[in-house]
Amino acid sequence: MSRPLGPATREAYGQELLALGRERPEIVVLDGDLSKSTMTKHFAEAFPERFFNAGIAEADMVGLAAGLARWGKLPFVSSFAAFLMSKAFDQMRISVAYAGLPVKFVGSHGGISLGEDGVSQMSVEDVALARALPGFAVFVPADAEETRRAVRAAADWPGPAFVRVGRPKAPVVYEGGCPFQPGRALRIREGRDVTLAANGLMLAAALDAADRLASEGVSARVLDLCSVKPLDEDEVVRAARETGAIVVAEEHLLAGGLGSAVAMAVAAEEPVPMAFVGLADTFAESGRPEELMQKYGLTAERIAAEARRLLRRRARA
Repeated sequence: MSRPLGPATREAYGQELLALGRERPEIVVLDGDLSKSTMTKHFAEAFPERFFNAGIAEADMVGLAAGLARWGKLPFVSSFAAFLMSKAFDQMRISVAYAGLPVKFVGSHGGISLGEDGVSQMSVEDVALARALPGFAVFVPADAEETRRAVRAAADWPGPAFVRVGRPKAPVVYEGGCPFQPGRALRIREGRDVTLAANGLMLAAALDAADRLASEGVSARVLDLCSVKPLDEDEVVRAARETGAIVVAEEHLLAGGLGSAVAMAVAAEEPVPMAFVGLADTFAESGRPEELMQKYGLTAERIAAEARRLLRRRARA
C-alpha cells in the first residue's frame, strides 16, 4: 500500500540543523552556494556569523571546514551530494579522513529522485565513495523523522560523517518517532521467509513489497539499514540465518553501496541466496522522479519480484 508523503529529508535536515545550532554554539555551517536547496538557509538566517558560503568551490569549502574543526568548531558542510563527493573527495580523504577530524557532510539531492535536474546533479556513487573513506560514518535516512535522528547522530559521532538526504517529499515510515542509532539496524517488520533490507526512499518501497508478498502468503522481514557504516552485521547475519534469503534495495549504483556492505557480512558468516535492487552499471537521465524510479526498477514491484525469484531458487535447491 502507498504511504502518506511527509517533508523531504532535506527539509528535515534544515530544521534539525537550526535546532542544533541553537543548542551548540560550536556548530558552524558551510555551503556551496546552494543554501536555498540544501535548506541550510534557515541556519544562515539565524546565525549569519556562523555561516560561510564558499561558492562553487567545494574543494576549498572542505579545506576551510577542516581548518575550523582544528580550532574546535563542529562544521556541517552541505552541497548537492554529486558535487560534494565528486569535487572535494581528495580534501575529504586527506584533510578530514586521514586527519580524523569531526567534519559532518550532508549531501542533498541524493540518488536519481531529484528528477528533471539530470545526470550531472544525480549522485549515484556517493554512498560508495563515502563508505570507502576510513573512519567515516555513513547514514541514509528514509523519512523526515529518521533524518532528524541521523543528523543528531552525525553531530555526536566522534569522527567524520556523511548523511545523504533527498529532494522529493518522502513517504512517512516513522510516525511515532524513530529509535535510530549508528550501527544499529531497525527491524520494522517481522518475517520468516525472506528479508528485505533497504534505506532512503527504498525503505517505503520495501514495506510496500512486503505487503504484496503477504497477500501471496509470503512472510517478509523488513530491515532499515540507514546506518550503512557502521553496519549492524549481527542483525544482518541473524536475518540471513532466520529467513534464508535477502533482497537489498537502494537508490544507488549496485557497486559499492549498501548491497556490497550487506553481501560482505553475509558471505563471511552465513551465506544465503541474495538479490540486489539498484542501478546497474549506468547513469540515469532527466525525467520526472516517479518515471525514473520506474524505468530503472527502483520499485516495490521489483523488490517483490526479486524476493519471489529467491524463494523459487531456494525451493529448487
